[in-house]
Amino acid sequence: MLGEKTAILAHLKKLREGDPVQLWRLASVTLGSLVGMAAAIAVMPGAATAPPTTETIVEQLGTLPVSISRNDPRPFIREDRIRSGESLAGALRRLGLSNSDIAAQASSPRIIKDLAGTFRPGTLITVASTAEGGLHSASLTLPGSDNTYVLETQNGKLQVTQKALMLDSRTHMQSGVIQSSLFAAMDSAGLPDSVAEELAKIFGDDIDFHTDLKKGDRFSVIYEIFYHQGRAIRAGRILAAEFINQGTHHSAYLFTNQNGHQDYYNRDGKSRKEGFLRSPLEFSRVSSGFSMRLHPVFGTWREHKGVDYAAPHGTAVKATSDGAVEFVGQQNGYGNFIVLRHGDKYTTGYGHLSSFARGLKPGSRVTQGETIGYVGSTGWATGPHLHYEFRINNVHQDPLKVSLPNATPLNGNSLTSFHTQIAPLSARLTQLQESKTALLD
Repeated sequence: MLGEKTAILAHLKKLREGDPVQLWRLASVTLGSLVGMAAAIAVMPGAATAPPTTETIVEQLGTLPVSISRNDPRPFIREDRIRSGESLAGALRRLGLSNSDIAAQASSPRIIKDLAGTFRPGTLITVASTAEGGLHSASLTLPGSDNTYVLETQNGKLQVTQKALMLDSRTHMQSGVIQSSLFAAMDSAGLPDSVAEELAKIFGDDIDFHTDLKKGDRFSVIYEIFYHQGRAIRAGRILAAEFINQGTHHSAYLFTNQNGHQDYYNRDGKSRKEGFLRSPLEFSRVSSGFSMRLHPVFGTWREHKGVDYAAPHGTAVKATSDGAVEFVGQQNGYGNFIVLRHGDKYTTGYGHLSSFARGLKPGSRVTQGETIGYVGSTGWATGPHLHYEFRINNVHQDPLKVSLPNATPLNGNSLTSFHTQIAPLSARLTQLQESKTALLD
């Protein structure tokens, strides 16, 4: 008891000295210690009086002669969320700014323009101010964003600078059991929405989550969460996952090869993705198939050696498989045209594009699902659509009917490296499943 009393007196001394950085931390420590002492007094044998209440302690702390030096250069940090209908100047004042000149500048059209899209309800605002209410700096960060907008004064003028947050990655693990639906189980397990969606996407080719799920099916997942100054900013990649559906084990591990390319494979080294996507557009309709047709421009019967997908101008066009750019540019009736080579046998073509993805050139490597261009109507076209071709040994095939090849599994040194990389993740998944099973039992 004597040692605790001495510590409290030391805290009170610092409070009287007015250390502005430690003020509230010391107050909370002192309050906690006093409450603890009060509880101890209450149970002491022969205690003659009732212990002081928390309200009494707070009231007495409030009467301490605390003084804060106005010359102290260290800032006061206050943090909150932007409220609905609140202006930037109003938020700065609420969080300690009293400099009317800076508050006026915060309402200027220039500042409002610089913060367009960032200043909205829910945005995190952090204000560092002096004891007199002058501005050291302020930052605004949208939830889930990797960037922050910093407001600082330079020569008396308020300036806005965009800066990247310094993020650190931490590994999280979760598991769950299906009781009703997949997303109900994932929500119950506390998985972020983006991780839940990615998990469903990874296993979507093996499991129909509308019809194949059974009560008691289980999943485990290891994933990244990015933090800034101890606060979770956003979810990152899934590093490893396992799904047990009706007794069948499905696994996925993120593997980085020697070239830095990443993909998901099962525990045997088989790729989780298909060799080729059936369509290069997510949302579209087939406007013309692989057949003889009356050409819409020339009015003559011609062989149509691809499939046309009607889609709005500017719709993103995806590479249907990993490959290298063989041709990018204008080519006769194709208009803006891209040819990708996928190994020795396969090539795909994408025509009538309005434009190409930035930086695309012959020899560029692309990955499956990567945007390579945008729907247009260049060349011999009567309206915006994508002309898509699939060729085997330079012979055109019907993209809607051809038997698409599987992705190449890992082998040799790549397979050895894969097993080395996933060993610790596999052990953690097993441990996670065993822990969940023990809790259920």
